[in-house]
Amino acid sequence: MAFVKLNVKKGDTVVVLSGKDKGKQGKVVAAMPKHGKVVVEGVNKVKRHTKPNQKAPQGGILVKEMPMHACKVMLVCPACSKATRVAHKEVNGKMVRACKKCGEVIDQTK
Repeated sequence: MAFVKLNVKKGDTVVVLSGKDKGKQGKVVAAMPKHGKVVVEGVNKVKRHTKPNQKAPQGGILVKEMPMHACKVMLVCPACSKATRVAHKEVNGKMVRACKKCGEVIDQTK
């Protein structure tokens, strides 16, 4: 498996570009660069039929979010609230992500 460079991180707000949930916004719950996928809160939900087991003694139908390709989501800039591509800038000797539209730095410096 080759690692894929993702432009989004866990905790980022993204908008879905294509598929059944096109236009929906959500927060990235998990990023999987090894597979090139992300899990977005409230998006790409599926129903999973499960047998009763130790974790779920009742069993039944569970609704859960599934991973989707990272190329189907675009980062939403916290400053201008628009979907944007990611630029990379050097700030204080550190490479950070920035908004292509407004130029604002997306990564919080700690």
